[in-house]
Amino acid sequence: MTVDEHQQVIDELQAVIDDTRATMERFEAAGMDEQMPEDYDKLMELLDDAVTQQREQVMAMLG
Repeated sequence: MTVDEHQQVIDELQAVIDDTRATMERFEAAGMDEQMPEDYDKLMELLDDAVTQQREQVMAMLG
C-alpha cells in the first residue's frame, strides 16, 4: 500500500472510532449501557477493534 492508501484507511477508521464513541456517549446518557449491557459491550469491541486496526495501519505506514 502507498502512504496515501494507508492514510485513507487511517482516516476512515478514525471516522468509525468517532462515530462509535458518540454512540457510546448517547448510550450512557440514556442509561442504555446498564439496560442493554450486551449491546454496549459490542460497541466496546467495535471501538477496540477499530483502534487496533488503526494502530496497525500507522505502524505499517511508518515501517
